[in-house]
Amino acid sequence: MAQCVQSVQEFVQDSFVPMVAVLCSDEAERLTRKNKLNFAELLRPFCRLTSEGHLRDPNNQLQVVKNFRICVTKVAPGASPQPSGAALSPGQRRRLNQVVLSCQPLEGALSTAVAAGDYDLSFNDEALKCSAPWFSSWRDTLSEVCASKLFTATTPWFEAYRENFLQSMPSSDHEFLNHYLACLLVVSSSEAVPVEEFVKLSQEQHRIQHSGDYSTPKWFIPNTLKYYVLLHDVSQGDEQRAEAVHEDMKQRYGPQGCYLLKINSRTLPAEQNEQIPDPWSQYLHRSDPHSQEQLDDDPVPALNSRADESGGEAVEEAVSADNEGGRPDPDSASSPGADAKKGAGSAEVTPGTHGACLTLGDHDHIRQFVQEFTFRGLLPHIEKNIRQLNDQLVSRKGLSRSLFTATKKWFGGGKAPEKSVSEPKSTSGLLYPPEAPELQIRKMADLCFLVQHYELAYSCYHTAKKDFLSDQAMLYAAGALEMAAVSAFLQAGAARPYPAHYMDTAIQTYRDVCRNMVLAERCALVSAEILKSQGKYSEAATLLIKMTSEDSDLRSALLLEQAAHCFINMRTRMLRKFAFHMILAGHRFSKAGQKRHALRCYCQAMQVYKGRSWSLAEDHINFTIGRQSFTLGQPEKAVQAFKHILTNDGRQTAAQQGAFLREYLYVYKTVVSRSGVRLPHLPLPCIHSAATRVYFGHERRLAEGEKQAATHVSLDQEYDAEQASMWCKLEEQLVASANRGGVPANFQPSQCYLNSQTDNQRHPPAVVEEPVVVEVMFRNPLKVPLALSRLSLLWKFSHDGHAADGGEDAAGEELGNNLDAEEQETTPRDDLVTTETIPDFHLAPEETKTARLRLLPHRTGCLSITGVVYDLAAASSPEMPDDDGNPSGLALALTRSGWPDARRAAPLAGKAELVVVSGKQDLKIRGPRLNHTKEDKMFVRYGPDRRLQPIITPPMPLMEVFFLQFPTALLCGEIRKAYVEFCNVSDVSLCGLRVASTHPDFFTFGSPSAGTPLSPASAENCSAYKTLAAAPGSAPARQTLVSADDFGPASDVVDVPVGGALQPGQSAQLPLWLRGPDREGVHEINFLFYYESPEKGTKISHRVVRHSVFICASRSLSVQASARASATAPRRGSHQNGGGTLVFVDVENINTSEAGVREFHIVQVSSGSRHWSLSECVNPAKEKDCKVSSRERAKLCFRATPCKPHQATSEDADMFTFADVHLGGERIVSSATPCGDFFFRCRRTSESRRADACPSGPRTPSGARNPSPDAGKELLRALHECDRLDLDIIVIWKAYVVEDNKQLILEGQLHVALQTVGKEATSLAPKQEAQEMVLLKFKSEPPPAAASPPTQLSRLIKSNLHYSEAYAHDFTRDSVCVVPVSLVLSNCYWTDVDVTVDLRHKSSSSEWSECTCSFAWVGQTRYRLSLCPRQTRHLELRACFLAPGVYNINTHGVCAAPAARQDGDAQAQVAQNNAGPALIVISDQ
Repeated sequence: MAQCVQSVQEFVQDSFVPMVAVLCSDEAERLTRKNKLNFAELLRPFCRLTSEGHLRDPNNQLQVVKNFRICVTKVAPGASPQPSGAALSPGQRRRLNQVVLSCQPLEGALSTAVAAGDYDLSFNDEALKCSAPWFSSWRDTLSEVCASKLFTATTPWFEAYRENFLQSMPSSDHEFLNHYLACLLVVSSSEAVPVEEFVKLSQEQHRIQHSGDYSTPKWFIPNTLKYYVLLHDVSQGDEQRAEAVHEDMKQRYGPQGCYLLKINSRTLPAEQNEQIPDPWSQYLHRSDPHSQEQLDDDPVPALNSRADESGGEAVEEAVSADNEGGRPDPDSASSPGADAKKGAGSAEVTPGTHGACLTLGDHDHIRQFVQEFTFRGLLPHIEKNIRQLNDQLVSRKGLSRSLFTATKKWFGGGKAPEKSVSEPKSTSGLLYPPEAPELQIRKMADLCFLVQHYELAYSCYHTAKKDFLSDQAMLYAAGALEMAAVSAFLQAGAARPYPAHYMDTAIQTYRDVCRNMVLAERCALVSAEILKSQGKYSEAATLLIKMTSEDSDLRSALLLEQAAHCFINMRTRMLRKFAFHMILAGHRFSKAGQKRHALRCYCQAMQVYKGRSWSLAEDHINFTIGRQSFTLGQPEKAVQAFKHILTNDGRQTAAQQGAFLREYLYVYKTVVSRSGVRLPHLPLPCIHSAATRVYFGHERRLAEGEKQAATHVSLDQEYDAEQASMWCKLEEQLVASANRGGVPANFQPSQCYLNSQTDNQRHPPAVVEEPVVVEVMFRNPLKVPLALSRLSLLWKFSHDGHAADGGEDAAGEELGNNLDAEEQETTPRDDLVTTETIPDFHLAPEETKTARLRLLPHRTGCLSITGVVYDLAAASSPEMPDDDGNPSGLALALTRSGWPDARRAAPLAGKAELVVVSGKQDLKIRGPRLNHTKEDKMFVRYGPDRRLQPIITPPMPLMEVFFLQFPTALLCGEIRKAYVEFCNVSDVSLCGLRVASTHPDFFTFGSPSAGTPLSPASAENCSAYKTLAAAPGSAPARQTLVSADDFGPASDVVDVPVGGALQPGQSAQLPLWLRGPDREGVHEINFLFYYESPEKGTKISHRVVRHSVFICASRSLSVQASARASATAPRRGSHQNGGGTLVFVDVENINTSEAGVREFHIVQVSSGSRHWSLSECVNPAKEKDCKVSSRERAKLCFRATPCKPHQATSEDADMFTFADVHLGGERIVSSATPCGDFFFRCRRTSESRRADACPSGPRTPSGARNPSPDAGKELLRALHECDRLDLDIIVIWKAYVVEDNKQLILEGQLHVALQTVGKEATSLAPKQEAQEMVLLKFKSEPPPAAASPPTQLSRLIKSNLHYSEAYAHDFTRDSVCVVPVSLVLSNCYWTDVDVTVDLRHKSSSSEWSECTCSFAWVGQTRYRLSLCPRQTRHLELRACFLAPGVYNINTHGVCAAPAARQDGDAQAQVAQNNAGPALIVISDQ
């Protein structure tokens, strides 16, 4: 809050001091003018007495007068009568405006009075006593307010206003405080007859006081003290004559009524003598408040109640032009308008020349004169008048009030019946005659108050108050109440408290009854200081706010500012009220023409509202700060204020924001033209730098005719972290394949697309002559559209060693296009980088829009993209008026949802229709926060982001990929032939073309021997397979032995057979076979093409092209296959090792008639394996064709035999035997492209899938007789090998579809991998089911028990019976029929096996129990033998039949166990699985 330099007691005492008039002769005036002063100004710095004075009260008690001060003013003899003092004159208002204007805070000065006296803003939690949730934020705000340079603990402009206002108070008849008590008559000693001059001056004083021609100045008592002063010029006058004249004066006027004052003792020039202080400078800036020539002769036109506005603005412009940015000199700012005309003989006051002829001794003479006059002249005169007035009052004290009132007329104390002409006809205009007893009491009270006898003064004021109230003389009563309250406050050690209600009554009476705002303001100023001294800041603020009115904007502004300081100085600080009233004060300052003070108030209030969600209030303050700053010639500050309005998300209407934008652009253009900045920063539109995306390279070409371009990477695609990781893995595979299986240590994945989620710590590489596309995200925060033009990128470029060609652009020199528009035209840099410019770019209201800006580098080096440059324009609305622009009160702004000053928001540019400014915005991207080291975690550190700092590399090859006849929908397993075209569109050849895919089994380029057709052929009635003619019907399988290496290495990376390198401009077209996925649905298939330059050691080692395609797979056929061991062993002498195997193929049409497919034709079943092959189709019906309609199922049976021994040697371990069993009239070569390619690709995929599903080996079974873990593993391995089949079935189908009146043949193949005997396999890919929620278990479950060994050892030995299925015997000749039977035992184990054959075993099968009667084995019925690994033994048996019939001779039992080792126990033998029934037909001859 504003703190006074002096205490409240000193302030009140100095507000009411004895008035002394001065009348000087012309010669005396001439002597004082040597010092650039008149006599009153000469005495002014010495009017405060340093010693104590004494006088005696009517009770003869000694009264001490301390710190006594008098006011000496000049009386103008030619002054005209002054009107009533109910209001200040226009000249007085103008002078007060000038005083406030000339006293400004120092800009840039630190706040040094934050803790001055009891004004301490360094508070803590206990001081505020606040526990609200928002307390901490408001506490921080208060700290910011207190620490700000805009906040000052003192307001010297208010003190200067208050002092000048109190000194300029007009004289009034209801009080005598401003009446002259004495008059100094000053005559020079150089006069011819000084005494006669004294007589003339005395007569002049008498005429002014008693003639009645002048209403001012007013005199305290009729017998005014006249003090005669003889002024002697020491440097020129005769000192003896002066002494003689002084002696004569003592004889005439007495030694206490005259004085000889010697001045002008200095004889040397000022520059040759010592430096004399100038005590007058701090007083002379205050105009003489009682100088009639200054107040009334000032040429001021007739003004209304706000006449101080125009004067203040005019003066402000003058002061701002001379003293911009600092405090004006008090001397130079001394009222240029009010002091324009001085009295006769006056000279212009120049700073630094006051008292030039005076020495320090003269200063002491003047000080001694004032003290002598006060102690020996003025105080005795006051004491005498107090006694006289007291005697008059005491003589009436014994009379009763009624008697006293009745005899008032007899003693001349009656009231004048008439009213004042200028006063309203009411009790407030009642006038007393000068000799009225009530006025005598008031006069005595004023005299006692002036000499600091406050107790007697209070008693007199209280008595007069009662009399005035009884007479309904409200003006007199208000004055008595005011001074009674002040006297009660100033009484030292008085028991009575300060009667604040006296002051409130006096203010209300002055303001409402008497209509005298001047007296009400004086009363409020004094009462507010008293209340503040007692800590009653709330009452003081209320009092000051009540005094605001519309008749004076300057007074209202100052009082509102003081009220705001009261709120911040309360025990519980009211920050929002402080800010609110500071805004109101700033508004009234602005209306009064005090632009600098208005700006200061708004800046102080802004600290409270900023960032507190008071958007309307914050915008109102910023708007006013912007306008005031621009008016004061501070456009930079205006730009900052308008910038906050436009960049923050406000709630103004579109019209308001449009007006703000136009005004901002006009101010901004003014700042730019004044500062000369080539490319200043613009705040609009907002740029989301973190969302900036960068793309390196040409944008992909669109499809041309039937060609479909590779999707690659574009800015239209959304970034997906999972997809990026997938592409990175594919690229690693390609790089490893190109580098012989190893990934280089410095490998970095290719990044031609960068955003906030990519790794931007390294400089990205870019290729010369390939564009760099930067996508910048703009956001328009306003509700009005923004028009941008000539939008382009700003960049800097530095050459590397390759670019230095000895020209003017040396290597390492940094160049750029960071120039304004004119310089860009004169000095283009297109030889380095071509910059694309967007001519027009429009942003709709509140729209977020991206702009793609391109650069084309022509040389190698380092490119740094620094920002964007553009022109910003906005058209103004002609409906918006252009007035003064002053906002209405903040109360409306805070209570209404709309902006109250929209119609006032017209730009300062007037009626300008279009304002265009050029500027730039920087692209500053902050990298990710570091969190690696301890320091990174303790401090907030961010890594680099170099996505806008590419390194331009030498030319690299550039390839484009196109696809022809590429389908979008396929049946599961369908084979389709497409074409891919590779084009080298660069000036550099490319080589090392490879491709990797997420679905390597989806495509194949065929075997290397396959040629490239000249042009793609139609798929109509054309098979993708290699087809040979074959005889219709079932025939033995055709076998082909091929090597897996013929179909490429076992890798997911495929070398593209383009025949070497592609030269610049060359293209190659290759066939591409596609196979539909085995699982239905939509599949995303990704291709990554890799190529590199023939030159090694370049900064970019390789380049890639991405392509993503979606294939919709529909159902076709479901193939299920299983294998069972044959019950009949092969004949003796065959080369087959072991018995044959039956393969059952179950085919089901699961298609739902999609794409017009009604039925499928199974044209061929092929097999591919290292050990097994299909031999023939077991088809009893001998059907020529196999058709499967919708929802139908067909079952085929094939016999599979092991491969020939010479086909399975160790040297040909990777050789596969393909066997084709055709069911129609043509044979498809399954070992050729594309059938063989997809066979091996699907086989690798299934093997990798099985490896992922079973990463560990089989578990060791637990058994009672398992001697060791190694033996158990070996046993399980043997079991696995026993049932191992490893046979892949290929089912080739065709379907006929009619489309567009054309018959198309759809072909496909399905694969079934039979791994073991007895286990069914299917062609459908297993579905990935979602994992069900598992309950949390706190106790681990025991592992599942392994299968018992007898169950797993039941397949060690395969047994088959060889016999004649039909046997004829003549039972009449021989009743016993003996049939020879051969039992074949095959060891499937890799070590020795002990076997036991029991012919007496009874079969437990109930199915053939009726066929086992009358049958017996003869001869040896039990055999024990040992079989070597993979050995086959034949046992010759004999079966005896007694009657003809059908018999099942498979009744024997076989038990086996691995041979016992020397260091272990023998295992128990386990019964082996029996084959199917062996039926024999015995007939009678």
